[in-house]
Parts: sequence; structure tokens; C-alpha cells
Amino acid sequence: MRPIHHLRPRLSSTDHQVLALAVPALGALVAEPLFVLVDSGVVGHLGTPQLAGLSLASTILVTVVGLCVFLAYTTTGAVARRIGVGDRTAALTLGIDGMWLALALGLLLAGLVLAFAPGLVEALGAAPDVANQATRYLHASAPGLPGMLVVLASTGVLRGLQDTRTPLVVAASGAVLNAVLNVLLVLGLHLGITGSGAGTAATQLLMAGVLTVIVVRGARAAGASLAPAARGIWAGARAGAPLLVRTVSLRAAIALTVWVATGLGAVALAGHQVVSSVWSLTAFALDALAIAAQAMVGHALGAGDVTQVRAVLRRTLEWGVGAGAVLGVLVGASAAVVPVLFTTDPHVRRAVTAALLVAAVTLPMAGWVFVLDGVLIGAGDGRYLAAVGMATVVVYVPVALAVRAWAGGGARGLAWLWVAFAGVFMLARAVTTGVRARGAAWMVVGA
Repeated sequence: MRPIHHLRPRLSSTDHQVLALAVPALGALVAEPLFVLVDSGVVGHLGTPQLAGLSLASTILVTVVGLCVFLAYTTTGAVARRIGVGDRTAALTLGIDGMWLALALGLLLAGLVLAFAPGLVEALGAAPDVANQATRYLHASAPGLPGMLVVLASTGVLRGLQDTRTPLVVAASGAVLNAVLNVLLVLGLHLGITGSGAGTAATQLLMAGVLTVIVVRGARAAGASLAPAARGIWAGARAGAPLLVRTVSLRAAIALTVWVATGLGAVALAGHQVVSSVWSLTAFALDALAIAAQAMVGHALGAGDVTQVRAVLRRTLEWGVGAGAVLGVLVGASAAVVPVLFTTDPHVRRAVTAALLVAAVTLPMAGWVFVLDGVLIGAGDGRYLAAVGMATVVVYVPVALAVRAWAGGGARGLAWLWVAFAGVFMLARAVTTGVRARGAAWMVVGA
């Protein structure tokens, strides 16, 4: 009889590299939402207006920072490509330029949020007591925006260097520090929601400082310039613009989905909040694989190794679809249990269960989409992603409007909404990215 260890499936070197990058990336991705969770837990003890104000302010901040995620994506691909070429100095010079761009953009956005916070909150229709709390949080947390964006850019640099462990350590440490500061400032010094915003801002700035020191140390060792270069910063902004458009298209689809859920009634809207939270949780695992694909594809293209690019594409797709299938089974199996954790309303529970079953079926396709997104971002194919991103929204709009008009409310309406979003919209993304990946136009080798 053969020894048992010979019967175990062996992981290839590509598998090991995928896991080495994806597992720490997943940890860092999960650590970030803990900031909002901790803030919510602490501020929730202050009262309902404070918690509602935090929800409103967090929505604004998450939207602002989410639109700037291209800072991480562009630096990951660009740095990985230069590393693949064998030019570490140029790689880190590009990374430093990306961090300067993040700092400049962060300062600009911080100023805008400080100036227009009351107007932004008022535009969202908050009651006066809630609006006051939201404005206070925005004013306190806005100074941390430069730190948040520098964290994005520096994390992208490290991912491009094939290092996802350092961002994990910094993100986890930041989550712990944020919890301590929130308890101290809010409950200890009684600074209210202002203390929560200040604690989060201070944490983000400290995280940015730690990551900057790490990247600068590496840049000095490689002989890279630390001075801001207008040409490099402008190049980074141009490279990031298409990914910004892509992100806007995704945000538009999500906002449209919420609008449709609102029109389907309170039961559907409440159920949608639960289902979208579960969907977001599964997205972390799939995003981690996309991050691994970004770094590995960029490196292989820089090295001019098209064979390796195809190998990475094939294997990461297998990982993505497989992970999506496993997550789908877990979500489907827990579809009747999850609603019990969130609500006592039997109508909402039925709606959540129906929509979760739809989401479960579509998760393997979502794994395909997330990974292909990462592959094409790593290849620097932002213009194509921007164009098809807008095209998929155009496809989704009439389907979403039809759901709002004819699906009805309750479980039936929410199920049809998730057929539209997780089915039609994600299918449109799967087809457009899949067609692109089958060709070779995106595989531009070299620096």
C-alpha cells in the first residue's frame, strides 16, 4: 500500500505563490472593516442619534476612499511589472510617486470634506440631531484621509513587491490600536462621537507613517528617488483614471440596487441589507485571490514570460471558481439560519433566505469575475475595464428597473433583485472580462 502522504494532492509552485499572497491579503482585507465595526460598537453606547450619525458619516467616507482604491491597484501592477523586468529601483520610484499622489489627493479630499461636511449630510436628508453627529464625526475623521490614501498606495507598492504579510501586520495592529483609542477617547475622556473620529484618524495616520517608513527604507536601499516627480505623479494619475471610472461603474450598480430595494418596500430593503453584508463577506476571500493575480500577472508580464502569465491566469481562475463554489455551498446551507441572527420579522427572514439562495448559486461565477478583474488590473488593462464597466451598467439598468416595476415586494421581489444583480450584472462582467482574457491584446510584456 502506498503511504498516505502520496495520496494527498500536491500543490504546484504557482499554488504556493497564490496562497502565500492571498492568505495574508485576506487577513488585511478583513482587518479594515473592523475599524467601522469597532467604531459602531463604541459609539452605539452613546445613543441612537450618534450611531445613526456614524452610519451616515461612514457611508460618505467609505465612498470617498472606495473611489480612490485605484491608488492600490495601479501601484501593485506597475511595481510588479518593474520587478519582473528586474529593475527594483524603477519599481520603487514608481511606488514613491504613487504615494506622493495619494498624499496630495488625500489632502485635497480632507479639505473638501471639512468644508462641505454639513452640506453632504444635509443632502442625504438626515434629521437635525443625526446630521449634527454625522458632521462632528466627519470633521474629526477628515484629517485621517491623507493617511487612508497613503495606506492604499503603500499597500499597493508592497503587494507589487510580492509582500502581502507586512500590510496584514500593519492592518491588524491598526485595528487593535483603533479599538483602544476609541474606548479611551469616547468612553474614557467622554469626547463622544468626535473622539471616535479622532481615534480613527490618528490610527490611519500612524499606519500610513509605518508603511511609509518601510517603503522608504526599501527605496533608499534600491537607490530610488524619494522626491516627488511631477512626471511620475501625473503618469500615476493617468493610469489610475480608467480604474476610477471602473470603480464608479461598480458603485453606480450598487447604488441602483439599493434604490430598487427601497422601492420594493421595507421588507425587501431590510433583507437586502443582510444579503449584501453576507455578499461583502464572501467578496473578501475572492478579492484576496484577485490581489494575488494582480501581483503575479504584473510580475510575469514584466519578465516577458507569457507562458507563466497563462499559467497564472488558468490556475487563479481555478482557485476563484473553486473558492466561489465552496462559499456558495456554505451560503446556501446557512440560508435559513443567517436571517435568524439579524431579525425576528418572519417576512424579512423569508426574503433573506430566498435571496441568499440566489446569491449562493452565482458565487462560482463571482469568483471567475473577481479573479479576471485582478488579472486585467495587474496587466494594466484599465481602459478596457473602464469601458466594459460602463457597458455592464447599461445592461443592468433596464433589468433593475424591470424588477422595481414588476417584481413586487417581500421575498419574491428581493429574490428577483438578486437574480438581476448577482445574476445578470455579474454575468455581463463575466462575459466581458472572459472574452478579453481569451485574447492576447492585454498581455503587453516588458516595462
